Amino acid sequence: MNRMLTTALACAVAAFAAAPATAQMGMGGNSSGFGAGKQPEKKPQYVPGTKPQEKMFPLGSMWTAVSMNGKPFTGADRPSFIIDTQYRARGYGGCNTFTATAFPLREQHLAVGPLALTKKTCDKGLAASEQAFLIALRTAGKWDLDGSQLVIRSPNGELRFDRAL
Repeated sequence: MNRMLTTALACAVAAFAAAPATAQMGMGGNSSGFGAGKQPEKKPQYVPGTKPQEKMFPLGSMWTAVSMNGKPFTGADRPSFIIDTQYRARGYGGCNTFTATAFPLREQHLAVGPLALTKKTCDKGLAASEQAFLIALRTAGKWDLDGSQLVIRSPNGELRFDRAL
């Protein structure tokens, strides 16, 4: 009797080994027999969003003011400034010259320190225009390059500059 069982078992094993792979794995192709017919769900892979390329402030370039709050600067006494590689800003306000420390920060922010200013006497209109320019520059919050123009935005106004030659 043992011999018959052993022979039957050997025949069953031989038949199982000769069967196609899909028959061995059940209907769903799963060798465990559980979850037959279901394929594992593929989850989409997480890809982090890309940040826009951060712009580099154009250090070492001289900029001449074009407008403030949409009002153009006219005449030869247009304000101008430069920030060198040592983060020193220096320029001309329309009547007086100035210097300050200025740091371009991340995400196109700009920090301008207290201004050191010459004390030349100017006519009232030019002095008022210079003061508005210097306050807007001193309170600068953000900067951007718009085409060939440098735009500095502050709570006290928007300044637009062209690159000087």
